[in-house]
Amino acid sequence: MGKDTKGFFRRKWFLRIISLILALFLFMYVNGSKSGFLRQNTRNNNQNSALMSNKSVTLRMPLDVTIDNNKYIVSGYPQYVKVKVTGPSALVTTTSNTQNFKVYADLSDLTPGKHRVKLKTSGLNSELTSKIEPQYINVNIQPRKTITMKVTIRLSTRDLDDGYKLGHPHSDIQTVQVTGSRDEVNKVNRIVAFVAIPHDAKDNIARQVTLQAIDRNGQTLNVVISPTTTNVSIPISAGSQSSSSNDSSSSSSGSEESEEAKSNSRATSRNDSSDSSSETSQSSSSISNEDSSSSSRNQ
Repeated sequence: MGKDTKGFFRRKWFLRIISLILALFLFMYVNGSKSGFLRQNTRNNNQNSALMSNKSVTLRMPLDVTIDNNKYIVSGYPQYVKVKVTGPSALVTTTSNTQNFKVYADLSDLTPGKHRVKLKTSGLNSELTSKIEPQYINVNIQPRKTITMKVTIRLSTRDLDDGYKLGHPHSDIQTVQVTGSRDEVNKVNRIVAFVAIPHDAKDNIARQVTLQAIDRNGQTLNVVISPTTTNVSIPISAGSQSSSSNDSSSSSSGSEESEEAKSNSRATSRNDSSDSSSETSQSSSSISNEDSSSSSRNQ
């Protein structure tokens, strides 16, 4: 029996079958491992490809102006500009989220007057490219000037309903500092605190008002006022119109009473005169009758 078993395992067809099974198993194992490795490599390559692919994004960035602000005032430039950033996707995404660069116009070497200046970027990664819109800006550089001016209160009306009147307005700030370009500051005629007064106001008014710089034509000027607001108080009191109206009413009533008294007096005088005439007529009639009787007796 043992001899037969050994002979069975020694047969060629049995060994061939075993070899084939092992070969198939080994083939499947190697092929599966290779397929997984290829899939992993493909995934990594796709991720690397996505990271290394180019991408563009347009950002809205504030514009910095480089100049000595203690000496000069700059006008005419935009507050924000657009920047198109292009480069590797990962860097563009990071730059878009952090915005860790700036766009600026260097005016430090320019003299007062009007200039056309090219905009530049600073702090942008060297692997990224940028395009600024607009590429150039027009600026006006003027010497800086500061003056002190008094605050003027301007009321929308001085007439109130129901005989009330406005008192003298008061501002808690008497003077302010006005700063701007020399040309603009020279145009300032007055600093105004404008207060709108309702016609039906009956109580004292208190307002916080924004100050405005006005030229001789009443136009608002582009200057910096410090402080920018003031607190204005306006007293309101009952006017003399109501009392004069009452006095006029009393005078009118008294005049009417006086006229009525005069009328009554004239009527009484006329009645008295009428009575007196009647009595006189009656007396003359009596005398005439007596004379007539006497003449009759004498005859």
